[in-house]
Amino acid sequence: MSASSINAELLERAVGRLPGDALMPQRMRALAAFAASGFPDTRHEDWRYTSLAPAIDLSNLWLREGAEGAADMLPSDAVRRYAAELASAIDAHWIVIANGVVQGEWLARLHEQKLPGLDAVSVAGNATQPAVSILADEPMTRFNTALLRDALHISIRENAVLDKPLALLVMDDASARETVSQARVIVEVARNARAEIVEYHASTGSYGHFANVITEVTLGQNAAVDYVRVQNRDAAHYQAGKLIVRVGRDASFKHSAFDLGGALVRNDLSVDIAEPGATVELLGLYLADRRQHIDNHTRVDHKVGPAKSSEEYRGILSDRARCVWNGKAIVHAGADGTDAHQANHNLLLSDKAEIDTKPELEIYADDVKCSHGATVGQLEKAALFYLQSRGLDRDQAAQILTRAFAATIVARSPVRGARAHIEELIDRRLQTLVGGTAS
Repeated sequence: MSASSINAELLERAVGRLPGDALMPQRMRALAAFAASGFPDTRHEDWRYTSLAPAIDLSNLWLREGAEGAADMLPSDAVRRYAAELASAIDAHWIVIANGVVQGEWLARLHEQKLPGLDAVSVAGNATQPAVSILADEPMTRFNTALLRDALHISIRENAVLDKPLALLVMDDASARETVSQARVIVEVARNARAEIVEYHASTGSYGHFANVITEVTLGQNAAVDYVRVQNRDAAHYQAGKLIVRVGRDASFKHSAFDLGGALVRNDLSVDIAEPGATVELLGLYLADRRQHIDNHTRVDHKVGPAKSSEEYRGILSDRARCVWNGKAIVHAGADGTDAHQANHNLLLSDKAEIDTKPELEIYADDVKCSHGATVGQLEKAALFYLQSRGLDRDQAAQILTRAFAATIVARSPVRGARAHIEELIDRRLQTLVGGTAS
């Protein structure tokens, strides 16, 4: 076993100690597949800039200590306080997943409202429902499935329109010991349904933590989903996340992602357009300082046409931060009428910050309209001088310019009810990046 590989024997023991419920056969299959593949490393092209070695080392430590953690306990006071504060900041129907376990008290509140067209169940907590099929087709989904304690299954029925956003707080508490958690969310949006979804990631505690979160969203014909993901984890914690989206005929999926925290963060977003008429918009903003490492990989598969996809991600980096953006759009043979565009823009506030940007187009059809591009730059000296000549100091001028750069993404974020809170988070984060103080 290398220093950056999982201890297979300890992992097998940890899986064997999980409940012998309806999920166990799927766990065992995923364990066998993961044993054959292991984690991806920097020899894989899609992982060449991001090493999971720190997260793997932490996982081995957790396994050696018995793979115990806050998942075995009730949610901590810290999680309860954070959830309450967040619920007061964003008016939504909230569900909390704490250390990989769907919290029954929040699910019960949702059920008490008897919202028309919405079903949400804890897979582990619902003995009457057969276990849903859990995707385990590559290393991160296999690791997630093998150690999965619970999954949240959400169904939005045909023609349903939710009265306000559905919000998911995925939070982990590492106050007592090192922890590793797996969260799984499955969302099915039926024909003609409309929904706004907020997925919010946070963590607390002075011990090490690694979260591996998998979300699947399926849109039926003419469905529309506006989706916002906020990652605001503790500055010392690790997260790998994957969002898998399947878009039906004439359906619309609008997504915006905001990465603020975490020491090592990897986000994968995969969109499958297999029916014509689909519209997909992907937006992102990542803010990083100190030695943060944030990696965003997107992939949009245009398998048929006509269909549209657009991507715009922006980054602001300070200190010794390193970020990665890799956007890939694949126009398959026969997908005539595809309209696909990508853009990645970055501001480097330090000469030691680094961005690896790689927009990619693979086109195997003739009648298409596609473009891609990337920019990397610094704050314009002329703009800084102009603002300083109007009485601002350099930090104030820089904050105005960086805020304007970020505001383009925030203003287009599709869930209006979350924008005010996101703006507040970004303002606080920019003060740190521009001022150079520790967050």
